Amino acid sequence: MSDLQQRIKDVIENEPVALFMKGTPQFVMCGNSERALRALREAGAPVTAVDILPDPRIRQELSALSGWPTIPQVFVRGELIGGADIVEELEQSGELETKLREKLGDEYRGEERVVAVA
Repeated sequence: MSDLQQRIKDVIENEPVALFMKGTPQFVMCGNSERALRALREAGAPVTAVDILPDPRIRQELSALSGWPTIPQVFVRGELIGGADIVEELEQSGELETKLREKLGDEYRGEERVVAVA
């Protein structure tokens, strides 16, 4: 496993909610990333965001690990939830909050943060 792949895997496995996106929460560079971030914010998720744009290898390694080809990708406690459409649908139905409670506990709400893997 490459060093980059290991750093990506560490974020997926160790962060409660990981959002691999284009841009950052403060400067979103993609409409789908914005939609996923908005849904996670609505659910009160403690999002750790990773900007995939600084290094094209991040996207390649991430997709190799997850088996999911598109960005954004959302993980909760290491489990791939999906991209913008799925996360948005889960949030609108209330299922996203239920999943967050199941995986993270009743007091899951938290702050956003950004980490670099490249």
